[in-house]
Amino acid sequence: MTIVDNAIYKDGRRILAPTTLQETFAECERIGGMAWVGLYRPDQEELQAVANELNLHELAVEDALAGGQRAKLEHYDDDRFLVLIPARYLDETETVEFGELDVFVGHNFVVTVRHSEVPDLSRVRRHLEDDRPSRLAAGTSAVVHGILDSVVDDYFPVADGLDNDIAEIEDQIFAGDGQVSRRIYELSREVVNFQRAIRSLPHMLETLIEALGGNEAAGDRQEELDRAEQPDQIEVVRKLRDVHDHTVHLNERVVAMRTMLEHALELDSTLTSKKLAETSVAQNEQVKRISSWAAIIFAPQLVGSIYGMNFDRMPELHWVWGYPFALGLMLVVALVLFLLFRKNDWL
Repeated sequence: MTIVDNAIYKDGRRILAPTTLQETFAECERIGGMAWVGLYRPDQEELQAVANELNLHELAVEDALAGGQRAKLEHYDDDRFLVLIPARYLDETETVEFGELDVFVGHNFVVTVRHSEVPDLSRVRRHLEDDRPSRLAAGTSAVVHGILDSVVDDYFPVADGLDNDIAEIEDQIFAGDGQVSRRIYELSREVVNFQRAIRSLPHMLETLIEALGGNEAAGDRQEELDRAEQPDQIEVVRKLRDVHDHTVHLNERVVAMRTMLEHALELDSTLTSKKLAETSVAQNEQVKRISSWAAIIFAPQLVGSIYGMNFDRMPELHWVWGYPFALGLMLVVALVLFLLFRKNDWL
């Protein structure tokens, strides 16, 4: 099994790093600490062994193995199961890469199952161990907050990258780029996937906050929290509210992105239709000019072909003024046609 990290914490301090998961959970129960285990792409047998050890619900294990889940929070007795969809923006390809992170949370354990390269949970662990041991003393709720905070913080560069891409789209539309429609579609698909990743996060955080006693429905709720005997837990609740505000802001940004892309697609369609109409009008003008000149040239040819047949019984064949008359007729017909076409703006 790929165990990224495996440790037992007590009072916010890392006290043991067992070599096996069986030893971890046994020692955790013995000393009354909290186990934090990080797994990377475990197979069915490996994850099932963890599930048997911790008595994890079979539906949660099934979701973690299947992958491709939506972001959600589910309760199974005293345990919680979170599915998060981390993301990162790739500057090289100007695309968004999505992953999946499954988190099993019990009263004295946190097990993370990572299916992608993001997020970097080792950074979260180091931050809590080195800089926030007092917060880590709050237990599993502090770990859950650290994970959520890291995932949500990683969303902001993604949102910034998508905003820049949308701004570039506007420039491409007015520049008449022929590939802009395809780019709008690709961006719309990424924004939709991004929205799916973050849409349910505000509700998930509200549920967590309420479960931790942070629902301030009454006016004196904050005073009750301040008088509570768990200041670390109170701080975690406050931090979760801050993460909740960030998720609400991200959702608003994504809605604005979708609106801008819809308008961009409409604008591109309008400009394309206008361009086609202008091209059609220009082509019609050229056709009219060509047709007019063709008619002007054809008329003298018609006269010349008639008088060029050289039949013996043609009255004008031996007429003295026949040749000048034929030339004059050609000229008059061509001039009359030219004036008529010019009057009707065909030339």
